Amino acid sequence: MSPRWGADRVLVVAALGGNALLRRGEPMTAVVQRANAARAALALAGLVRAGHDLVITHGNGPQVGLLALQGAAFRPEAPDPLDMLGAGTEGMIGYLIEQELENALSHDRPVATLLTQVVVDPADPAFRHPTKPVGPVYAEAEARTLAAQRGWTIAPDGPSWRRVVPSPKPVEIPDLRVIRLLLAQGVVVICAGGGGIPVVRRADGSLAGVEAVIDKDYASALLATSIKADALLMLTDVDGVMEGFGTPAARRIARLSAVEAGHLVLPAGSMGPKVTAGTNFVASGGRLAGIGRMENAAAILNGAAGTVISA
Repeated sequence: MSPRWGADRVLVVAALGGNALLRRGEPMTAVVQRANAARAALALAGLVRAGHDLVITHGNGPQVGLLALQGAAFRPEAPDPLDMLGAGTEGMIGYLIEQELENALSHDRPVATLLTQVVVDPADPAFRHPTKPVGPVYAEAEARTLAAQRGWTIAPDGPSWRRVVPSPKPVEIPDLRVIRLLLAQGVVVICAGGGGIPVVRRADGSLAGVEAVIDKDYASALLATSIKADALLMLTDVDGVMEGFGTPAARRIARLSAVEAGHLVLPAGSMGPKVTAGTNFVASGGRLAGIGRMENAAAILNGAAGTVISA
């Protein structure tokens, strides 16, 4: 059974998928992204009004890829590295969500965006096998031409093709102390955007940026576990985990135990990381992980929509 929160005040980490600011096929304009941020803010405001504490994370795949293209066009001999581009998207996307959420809450609750470093292992095999899609989609011929020109690794993404970059697993969030301080003051925190700014720890303990994009769902699960959140919601543009996805007989799986979730075979680039992240969170002591549509956030938390993973 799913936990029933009743009047309890709980700590929720809500991870917004890339559709929070850009749906597939939409132009990547400021107007479109702001409109989608406003939609996300309305859903998240419902959680805050219910009395819950909230931490928000978000994807950045389309935006970080676009910044990379802009940088390469401006200075092809020395483009900005992915850690700096990730930091840029954290500020840009965080600003939109922060402002729209403040508006949705009538400025009754403080909201703050935190640039968040996330440590990865430099020996992670992901650095040798790029898998994380970033940037716009292309027809195969155009993608192959760009890959040859720019030294990209490319891979299919549905019917289209995209650039893919290393996506190492997150192992540590150095900024946890700041996040806890903000939560203790009742602040709604937007952090670890795009999986966080990827960094490695040197032998002397100092940090340095690295060329990668961390999976947002894995980083969100690590964050939720680290701050002892009660629930992790992974909000996207589908009803939940589907049995027979893509077929006329497709149906939503309403509930999964952590054991059942661990036995599912799911696409590695979409639903797979969400289920794995949710399972890891629950196995580490979280009470509930939910996957479903962004507008159903409150209903997912109460087990009335989406797919709920629990112990």
